Amino acid sequence: MSTEAIDPVMEAAQKSSWRLDTANGSMAPRSALDVLVDLNEKVSTGRVGEYQPVPLGFTPMDKTIGMGLRAGELLLIGGAQGTGKTTMALQMGRNVASGGQANVLYLCFEHDEQYLLNRLIAMESALAHLPHKTGAIKIQDVRKEILGSWVAEGTSMAQLANNPRLRPSLDRIARYGQNLFLLRGSQTASTVDNIRDLVRQHRDLSGDRRLVVVVDYLQKVPVIPEPPTEAEKVTYVVNGLKDIALSEDVPMIAIVAADKEGLKASRLRNHHLRGSSAINYEADIILIMNEKYNIVAKVNIEFNPYQAQRFRDWVIVSVEKNRGGQDNVDLEFEKHFEFSCFDPNGRTVQEKLIEERLYND
Repeated sequence: MSTEAIDPVMEAAQKSSWRLDTANGSMAPRSALDVLVDLNEKVSTGRVGEYQPVPLGFTPMDKTIGMGLRAGELLLIGGAQGTGKTTMALQMGRNVASGGQANVLYLCFEHDEQYLLNRLIAMESALAHLPHKTGAIKIQDVRKEILGSWVAEGTSMAQLANNPRLRPSLDRIARYGQNLFLLRGSQTASTVDNIRDLVRQHRDLSGDRRLVVVVDYLQKVPVIPEPPTEAEKVTYVVNGLKDIALSEDVPMIAIVAADKEGLKASRLRNHHLRGSSAINYEADIILIMNEKYNIVAKVNIEFNPYQAQRFRDWVIVSVEKNRGGQDNVDLEFEKHFEFSCFDPNGRTVQEKLIEERLYND
């Protein structure tokens, strides 16, 4: 068929768009050729940001998931209380913002913005000196230093920056602080629809600047009116967050709480995440956090008490689902919770771990 015969057909197809508009939204199928033409235009104009992964700043994790998180992907972080889910998520947000590839919106339902900033100050003080932590400020000491600055010199940020213990961390935060947005979650305002509107406002305000959204945590996102069961609520929320990731071209990270069975289990797995099987279906990547001491095979600690104590300093992050690459990978990161951070230079677990379905104590 000649080019002359093809062109009129293509022009007619372009003029008569296939589209259904309803009260609940629109549906507009696109031919593969249309998508290909659009992709070619993006490549020719250099608009390929959605194909570039955003590194999360944890070296072995980034390598495992394909050098980072991509637009449209939903990454879930699960774990029992105290395993460091918020610490890891906030450090991911900090890493993305400081890397300069994207802005970050960190939506937190359990802590306010000032508390998160205090954790960032402690985190920065430790990350600059790892593995030695010389001069780092413990999280409980950050408040003391802030209060001491207020008592000694007043309440303005200018005097606060003069505090010799806080100044190095504040200087580092100032370099990327304009890229990291902190928001306390609300049980009335922070709905899925409003999160979507915030993402769209960011695009209007920043143009082509990319955005990574972090939700801490998923089960706290309100649904109005409240569904009759938690499973229905969680299904709605996880579907909504995944839809935001896809329709708005943003990488999405969400913390997920464990269910009662998971809290009693010897090893937390992805099927222990609370609320709905939709969690496992919708997520592109699922990371499960466990204390190393609790899940390492006991043969590794029976004859070496010193080694057993060292295991308490590590958290294992298992990549239990990974649509874009390898899964069933166990990584470990040294925790420095007194400074609200992990050492990002983790490693693959060498010891044998227990498997819940095979484990008998």
